[in-house]
Amino acid sequence: MSLVSRFQNANVLSGFVRFDPTEAATDLPSAEAPDWSRETCDYSQWHPSRQLLRTLRDYQRHRATGRSLGLLLSKLAVLRHRFWSAVTGADIPIHARIMGGLLLPHPNGVVVHPDAVIGPNCLLFQQVTVGTGPRPGVPTLGGHVDVGPGAKILGGVFIGDHAIIGANAVVLNDVPAGAVAVGIPAVVTGQRWEQRLSRVPPLPRAGA
Repeated sequence: MSLVSRFQNANVLSGFVRFDPTEAATDLPSAEAPDWSRETCDYSQWHPSRQLLRTLRDYQRHRATGRSLGLLLSKLAVLRHRFWSAVTGADIPIHARIMGGLLLPHPNGVVVHPDAVIGPNCLLFQQVTVGTGPRPGVPTLGGHVDVGPGAKILGGVFIGDHAIIGANAVVLNDVPAGAVAVGIPAVVTGQRWEQRLSRVPPLPRAGA
């Protein structure tokens, strides 16, 4: 199921071919199915970034019920969201459209626009901004997009599945699936699977 069917307003996917990780590396996290273990934590655990994400999940789930108890629990989720937002230093709206499996190793300074779409199993490091920019609209991140520290993704751009955004990059244009984008403004410098394959030691020669 594509992001379009899950988020009806995210129409910028047209024209992109989804990258199939099985063509190059089979151990990449899924770009389709959220890995909820990346967010899992108990209420008693001191894990600020996961607790923050839990408030989003709880709020949206309770709010969707439309029942009195659900509305009450959603208000409690708002209070928890404010607390964990202050602890983490992140500005992630409680109604943000973020699919499961998001990792925030160091959430300080992470800013996400309320209308941005973030696909499953993404990774955002500290000081990342996903917001408005020169191009009208807001960003849409595909599945399993890794965004380095200090990177800015601005305007109505689409970041394809399994893409990597380098540290401090400023992304103002679309990034194809599986691409590596770095610089200010960001440009594509390679492919994720090329980097992964370059780290594989060479096979021994026959008879060696």
